Amino acid sequence: MDRLLSMRVFQQVADEGSFAAAARALDMSPAVVTRLVVDLEEHLGARLMQRTTRRLALTEAGQAYLERVRHILRDIDEAHALANAHTEEMQGVLRIQAPPVLAVHILAPLVAGFRALHPGITLDIDVDAPEKPAIEEHDITLMGADANFDGNVIARPVIDSHGALVASAAYAAQRGLPSQPEDLAHHLCLRLKHAGQRPTLWRLLHMREADRVVEVPVQPVLWVNHTDTLLRATHDGAGISAAPLELVAPHLSSGELVRVLPDWVTGHFTLYAAMPSRRFVPKRTRVFLDYLTEHTRANLAKVLAA
Repeated sequence: MDRLLSMRVFQQVADEGSFAAAARALDMSPAVVTRLVVDLEEHLGARLMQRTTRRLALTEAGQAYLERVRHILRDIDEAHALANAHTEEMQGVLRIQAPPVLAVHILAPLVAGFRALHPGITLDIDVDAPEKPAIEEHDITLMGADANFDGNVIARPVIDSHGALVASAAYAAQRGLPSQPEDLAHHLCLRLKHAGQRPTLWRLLHMREADRVVEVPVQPVLWVNHTDTLLRATHDGAGISAAPLELVAPHLSSGELVRVLPDWVTGHFTLYAAMPSRRFVPKRTRVFLDYLTEHTRANLAKVLAA
């Protein structure tokens, strides 16, 4: 029996939650997947999974074995990646995870340009926003965090940014723009929902005076928990909203959106690229990170220079 193959199949079954789903993911027959797991259990002399007609669950031995298997397979894959990293031919699958807003506004605009440079690399992107991102299952996981981020992960800063107030050019032409933060109280305000945030109070920080903070009472006409909905409403002239500058940079450069109170921001943020390991990073991962960093910073620099 191929022990390595059996370990990979066992891990896939545990991740998928069923033999049938694992078989589809591995392009194998369910019978072969089942046989490999059974053979592995017989080899180990321990039951790894409890199966019923309705569900599959790992035993205590299965949980402990899965944890070690993940490390073993990752080390094997990293060793293989290290050997391949010396070739000049860029190829293989790059697995990326990103929340929807970063996938739409940061990743998607890069796909065509990156693939033109590296046609041998396939991008496998999971768009999801789990409470605990599966960093160990992806080559790169994009995440945004504020200045207090201190996560216990291996993460490379991609870009430092801030929350910018923006409005459409049509809104600015029709209603004018505030000249000071207090003027926001007399404008149509669009707010993004955040846990613990008061939508009727907008907290702004001065860009050059770190200790200068104002809290402006506002009555939002839209309060939504979806960034793209907020940005679409802003584009359509519904009012003034706030968004990370790197997300709206292309729209500011095109003139579709304009900055509001450019001396004030709603917070400071960093875009991070988290990785499962610092060791044996495949060359395809490094070239994508370089491409991502270069183009994201270039887009932001255009806006800041304007």
